[in-house]
Amino acid sequence: MAIELRKGQKINLSKNTDKPLGEVLINLNWSQPPAKKILGLSLGQKSIDLDLGCLYEMKDGKKGCVQALGNAFGSLSNVPYISLDGDDRSGAAANGENLRINGAHVSEIKRILVYTFIYEGVANWQQADGIVTVKCPGADDLIVRMDEYGSTKTMCAIAMLENSNDRTFSVEKIVQFFTGHKAMDEAFHWGMKWVAGRK
Repeated sequence: MAIELRKGQKINLSKNTDKPLGEVLINLNWSQPPAKKILGLSLGQKSIDLDLGCLYEMKDGKKGCVQALGNAFGSLSNVPYISLDGDDRSGAAANGENLRINGAHVSEIKRILVYTFIYEGVANWQQADGIVTVKCPGADDLIVRMDEYGSTKTMCAIAMLENSNDRTFSVEKIVQFFTGHKAMDEAFHWGMKWVAGRK
């Protein structure tokens, strides 16, 4: 069973807090622009490269990000207990991009802000039609649709995961657009210093 979150709606990932939280999988999938036909020839438009990432804040005050830009792929076995599987440059990979969270360390994590940004391609969110699915063993899948399409800004804060009684995470749909990492950081009071990065 899957539950589609409304904007501002917050749901606990796991209702059964007697069992340890398993691995949390956050999947991003998106579509590519269709090919245009001119004089019978199929011409592909420039593909959209969406990058999945997150800001994290640990209970001890450590802060950082996990993303392909800057090769900050994280770690499941060490702080921040969050890792990014890889970098899908095209959106063609069936599995999209995935963040994984080691649920055994939920008590050490204060909050996680999941985001995506357009690394290449025009900021056309409607064409990208991004969908984020949050999966956890024994819990309903939570679906967050990036269904606000008017923005020309290249970065979108998708969802906030917050520690809930050190046993699970609450998940809230955000879907709010920003000009970049710094503007998003300021909006959510993360307080990190940002410099330009490449991948």
